[in-house]
Amino acid sequence: MKRIRYSARSEEELAAARTGGPLPDIWSTGVAAVWETDPDAVAAVLPPPLKPDEHALVRLNISQVDLLGHPLGAGSVSVSARHGDRAGWYALVMPMSTERALVSGREVFGEPKKLGEVTVERDGDRVLARMVRHGIAFTEVDARVSEELPLPPESESLAFYFKVLPAVDGDGTDGDPLLVHCLRRERVRRLERLTGEVILRESAYDPVADLPVRRLRELTVGEKTSDQRGRVAERVSAQALLPYLHQRYDDPRQITDAPPGPANGGAA
Repeated sequence: MKRIRYSARSEEELAAARTGGPLPDIWSTGVAAVWETDPDAVAAVLPPPLKPDEHALVRLNISQVDLLGHPLGAGSVSVSARHGDRAGWYALVMPMSTERALVSGREVFGEPKKLGEVTVERDGDRVLARMVRHGIAFTEVDARVSEELPLPPESESLAFYFKVLPAVDGDGTDGDPLLVHCLRRERVRRLERLTGEVILRESAYDPVADLPVRRLRELTVGEKTSDQRGRVAERVSAQALLPYLHQRYDDPRQITDAPPGPANGGAA
């Protein structure tokens, strides 16, 4: 009988998948921006137990990656936050141009990834980076390289994610959501300062325009590689998180969808 590919994998196949060895360094070309925004806006988007810090910063990353011969666009918009005595970044949206990158991050770490178009284009000193969803370039960086910067030392940053599943019956969540700490280590092999602007466009699906650029602190383009590891920091209240779950979906009603049935046009 021929191999049935949906059948159970053998112990040897499972072991090979777990111990395939580390991936080689994967370098990306990316634009990074950090700006000061309205403190009230940052406080409003943070689910408990996260709290705003004293800086009210927004961080934008737009990167192009050659992932072992497969191009990948990856982006994120995050706000500065604290969990207890730990400072980090809470991601509001993370567009990915491929399904594989989307699924792995959402299912393992709880990252708020969505499919989108993410591009970085360079023509001489001109750099244009965009994140596009539903035909709207909701974030764009239009800039020119102004100087080469010294390479920074290897750095670490902390990201906060909520790993959560809406309930099967549409009422609350299945189990307690998990607050995940994800520690990312980054190395840089090229870094240049940019002079230009960060453009935030109105989008009902990705309303980052609610976090306006009050003062641009940093705007760079560089070549970087990173790895990350996560851990569950604590279980959190589903009731406290429910008012923020719409951040993860294009249609907020998705979190209260009833299960399929005759009344909802599904199978009996």
